[in-house]
Amino acid sequence: MRAAHTESAAGPGRGPGLAPRLALLAAALLAAVLIISWELDRWLPPPLEAAAERSVLVLDRDHRLLRPFTIRTGRWRLPVRLKEVDPRFIRMLIAYEDRRFYSHFGVDPLALLRAAGQWLAHGRIVSGGSTLTMQLARLIEPRRGRSLAAKARQIARALQIEARLSKHEILEAYLNLAPYGGNLEGVRAAALAYFGKEPARLDVAEAALLTALPQAPEARRPGKNRMAASRARNRVLARMADLGVIPARDAIAAKQAALPQLRRDMPRLAAHLARDMVRRAPEKKRHVLSLDKHLQQSLERIARRHARKLGPRISVAILVADHRNGEVLARIGAADFKDTSRAGHVDMSRAIRSPGSALKPLIYGLGFEAGLAHPETLIDDAPLDFGGYAPQNFDQTYHGALTVRSALERSLNVPAVSMLDAVGPARFLARLGAVGIRTRLPTSAAPSLALALGGLGVDLEGLVRLYGALARLGTMPALRHSAGISAAPHAGQARLLPPEASWYVNDILSGTPPPHHGLHGKLAFKTGTSYGYRDAWAVGYDGHYVIGVWAGRPDGSAVPGLTGRKAAAPLLFESFALAAAGGYAPLPPAPKNILRVANADLPPTLRQFRHGRHATRLGATDRGRQLDIVYPPDQALIDLGLTRPGEAQPLIVKINGGTPPYNWFANGAPIARINHRRLLSWKPSGRGFSTLTVRDAAGNTDTVSLQLQ
Repeated sequence: MRAAHTESAAGPGRGPGLAPRLALLAAALLAAVLIISWELDRWLPPPLEAAAERSVLVLDRDHRLLRPFTIRTGRWRLPVRLKEVDPRFIRMLIAYEDRRFYSHFGVDPLALLRAAGQWLAHGRIVSGGSTLTMQLARLIEPRRGRSLAAKARQIARALQIEARLSKHEILEAYLNLAPYGGNLEGVRAAALAYFGKEPARLDVAEAALLTALPQAPEARRPGKNRMAASRARNRVLARMADLGVIPARDAIAAKQAALPQLRRDMPRLAAHLARDMVRRAPEKKRHVLSLDKHLQQSLERIARRHARKLGPRISVAILVADHRNGEVLARIGAADFKDTSRAGHVDMSRAIRSPGSALKPLIYGLGFEAGLAHPETLIDDAPLDFGGYAPQNFDQTYHGALTVRSALERSLNVPAVSMLDAVGPARFLARLGAVGIRTRLPTSAAPSLALALGGLGVDLEGLVRLYGALARLGTMPALRHSAGISAAPHAGQARLLPPEASWYVNDILSGTPPPHHGLHGKLAFKTGTSYGYRDAWAVGYDGHYVIGVWAGRPDGSAVPGLTGRKAAAPLLFESFALAAAGGYAPLPPAPKNILRVANADLPPTLRQFRHGRHATRLGATDRGRQLDIVYPPDQALIDLGLTRPGEAQPLIVKINGGTPPYNWFANGAPIARINHRRLLSWKPSGRGFSTLTVRDAAGNTDTVSLQLQ
């Protein structure tokens, strides 16, 4: 009855005998907790190590985040230090959650008294009176339900934590473990997921939302319950204004700020390389790469754009390196890591593919080294037979006698095969192996003259190293991806070519006509297109950087019309504009014994190139009897996009030999008459099986059967 009388006289929970009882209860509870905590400390220390696990991070050369990985439980728990978090957010968090954080010993008696009074008055727990240390204790040792026993254990753990960690360490641990909804733990993961930024610079509205979320992370997730998130954030803002932590006008403005609409994906830059580095050293928590985040991000963006422009299922790979020290500054393995239609999970920077004409500069370099030719040496571009192998130029025409310089600038096939015949395919392949280039020949195939036109496989990294060696006047760079690690002694000193031969190649490639809008003479570069339009390449370099680009379909299917000059060279020049933003660096000067003269002033043995012993000139009658459709091959299945509206492409058909003009027939019906060119661009009316026939002026014919889709 006294209790009822007291409540009616003084209001609930405010009778004259209640305060002493609350104080006695709090003192008894605290004494019990101290005894329990002392025993717990001896036998059950706090499981701090259980909460020490952090996400593995892959960082760029300046320690900027490229890609994090979840911990074993599938949660994002990105490590963050106190100095890396916005100080205003820290002030708001402490003011809202634990104003006496720096003065108490893990437990705030005043907060506990308030919580006990509310419990007695309402018959249930209204607020827990938890300090940040107590919240940390709950995070490292989750409780089941809310009870006095659970609270006592939490208090005991808080006392243990305070005895072991400084206030700085406690706050830092809380910032790493606080829940923010879903599988987000820690303020860094939350800032990246909700705002797409690091927590170092948060605005007032962002800081208030991150202060409110850990109290009820699931109920207040912005993408799940926007009204609850907005109310919680605004309560924090009002409280902060009342306490003077932020100006009232800032609180009013922040309440009008929009909440994040959707949770963002975590950064996934250099996804393939990051994945590989973590697999190689899973025990490491931080992998610092040589990459430049801004360059990587920009190149990934233009790679996606170029791939979309090139067509369906096409991917792109880019590798940028500083050939002076071998550091890789950007590496893109696919147009879009998440795009399954383009096989984004496949790292095409490591794929072995046919380089087309991209190895021709090395063939000529070996010719210069052997004293077989000079850039001004005349070489014949005429129909030649090399023991049954009769190469054709890409444009199906011949140019007669021209300089080696012009032959390489135009990427003519017949002169390149002539030079390889003189150099020797085995010697060419051995030189690639001697400098550590990974190659692959067709099964059971021996080195042949087809190597000049892409008859072997290499990867993008190998091409970048080869062209980097040209930029270094012959010494191979040893590419490295880890920052702060010097190359091993003598690494990168394998010699591809002598300085003189390298300089001659550099001088020629610097004069190669650039693609549309490209700057002439600023970049030494070469393109390549594999047989059947499967792979498009472009590799270029200046005095600092070497960049390689590949484009094509990861499954190796043909893309009619895909060439290195059209598909890869524009991306190469755009990539160089980003990498060499400060301007192109000049290539090394000419060595002392370089011979800079016209053809007429060359030594007699260098004025005219002498074909190898296997070369035989073909006459007009020989050429007339050889009419062959060389692409597409008979019985080929070719995807022209005929089933995808707006994506259909023409079929490019190539022939060798014959006497013009050429008459073309599809399924017996005439479709074209071409006077000179040995190329046909044909748009079929629909998918299915078709037969293509060509007939020349002498009555010779050739036919292929195709399945088009």
